[in-house]
Amino acid sequence: MPFEFFDPSQPVDISQRRLPHWYQLGATYFITFRTADSLPADVIKQWLDERFDWLRKHGMDPTANEDWQIRLHGLPKPLQREFHSRFTSAFHRYLDAGYGECLLKQPALGELVAECLRHFDGVRYHMGDFVVMPNHVHLLVCLRGETKLTNQCYSWKKYTATQINKTLGRHGHFWQGESFDHLVRSPEQFAYFQNYIAENPEKARLREGEYYLYRLPQ
Repeated sequence: MPFEFFDPSQPVDISQRRLPHWYQLGATYFITFRTADSLPADVIKQWLDERFDWLRKHGMDPTANEDWQIRLHGLPKPLQREFHSRFTSAFHRYLDAGYGECLLKQPALGELVAECLRHFDGVRYHMGDFVVMPNHVHLLVCLRGETKLTNQCYSWKKYTATQINKTLGRHGHFWQGESFDHLVRSPEQFAYFQNYIAENPEKARLREGEYYLYRLPQ
């Protein structure tokens, strides 16, 4: 497969907004981006506050240290599982609850996003499996050459937001500004995310035609 995984011996850039972002040249990512109305402000604030309290309790301060995610991976496995159960999994459950207008449930808009994701496949990146859900997108992608994670996410969002707003006769923000991204560390983790993507529509109780699922040819 043309997918390279996180190499701890190679340089990695870490940045922090509301969410942590790791970037390594040529690596593979699991990325989630969501519509601007996909999570109510009070829900995301509570999630961020509870996550902040948990990290502080376990000796990490996201506001002061950009390396807290590295330290998180140094915690005992039970604590890591607790963190992901309480916060990572909860974040995705909130998305699947179907908040907002869920405009991407419209087949034409879902296909528009899917076509954009595949447009530079094999040029700027290798696109893996992805699913366009009613209010968010999950995808696996391996960046090629000097392609930057933030730049590519911005490009996808800018183009699709412009086209969707044009189709709907609207203006303003369509996507939430910040994306969730995770450096994939192994073939086993890659397969885990593939399964997650494939099963997401069923977990969200969507019917055929309410989502767009793309899977790599076997």
